[in-house]
Amino acid sequence: FSLNLAADCNAVLKALQPIFQEQGMTETVHNWEDHGYLVTYIKKNGSFANLRIHPHGLVLVDLQSYNDHMKGREEADQLLNKVEERMKELFHGNIKRVKRLPAILRGGVIDRYWPTADGRLVEYDIDEVVYDEDSPFQNIKILHSKQFGNILILSGDVNLAESDLAYTQAIMGSGKEDYTGKEVLILGGGDGGILYEIVKLKPKMVTMVEISFDKWPIIHFSLTSNIDQMVIDGCKKYMRKTCGDVLDNLKGECYQVLIEDCIPVLKRYAKEGRMFDYVINDLTAVPISTSPEEDSTWEFLRLILDLSMKVLKQDGKYFTQGNCINLTDALTLYEEQLSRLYCPVEFSKETVCVPSYMELY
Repeated sequence: FSLNLAADCNAVLKALQPIFQEQGMTETVHNWEDHGYLVTYIKKNGSFANLRIHPHGLVLVDLQSYNDHMKGREEADQLLNKVEERMKELFHGNIKRVKRLPAILRGGVIDRYWPTADGRLVEYDIDEVVYDEDSPFQNIKILHSKQFGNILILSGDVNLAESDLAYTQAIMGSGKEDYTGKEVLILGGGDGGILYEIVKLKPKMVTMVEISFDKWPIIHFSLTSNIDQMVIDGCKKYMRKTCGDVLDNLKGECYQVLIEDCIPVLKRYAKEGRMFDYVINDLTAVPISTSPEEDSTWEFLRLILDLSMKVLKQDGKYFTQGNCINLTDALTLYEEQLSRLYCPVEFSKETVCVPSYMELY
């Protein structure tokens, strides 16, 4: 409750006391001369409520209970309805705003809560854990969403859902590129989405570089998004709307998947003089950190950028994802890195809505 006037802490306490007492809850009151009241109400079954009354006019009620059935949720709603009605009676139109947040369900079999790139909490409509395994590099989850289909989540980071063709199309150039007869290098891309879509466009050869368990330095595994053999294995079984059949074999008529550390591969290709028309980096998003000089993630990105430029044809193109548009400082710093490459580059950017991210990227 946000009030239009200062809160009489004692009056609020006395007005709401009977509601909690009717529930058989015992009361403990803490008060501070200038900072209002904190009141806890505890029920015999372990349910409890915190009532926080701030003198400046903010009144907060938090209710926690163990309810795994509809009746318990209805009882909680009824209690909160009574609190709201009594507050409105007490303040006679002097309540500026009443905001009731939906219940957060903790400790459930299915985890429905995942953060956006800029740190906002999103509750997904997850109804099934499809796959949950730990590789030597990361935790790999594939969860089913009613809206988005199966979602690949790596170490708590939402990577890609079956609904997210917009992401794949954007990182390929949004339909503006002609891949016919071209040489393409994909870094990462373990969900298979990019490979699947490019193969449809009749390239000369697509090389996708993944990671092997015994070659990737441990400092890098948290920096690279959807990479390792177990990601491929999970996606080829449970993300087929995204990858089709391209992950069933590591080699096809016009593609190959290398389970190797991409950095030595890039160095080898540069030494051999092998060049590509397109390099697509699906390893990691732009770091959130705004201290690129001190952050090894930025060093990693600069290394990948420099090595990629060395295997890119003079008229070639490099595609990568950035980050959500709210992280303006990090995105600006990334653009600054482009001016520090060993060769001059021109760049453009595009903003797209990726459905399962629930934010613009």
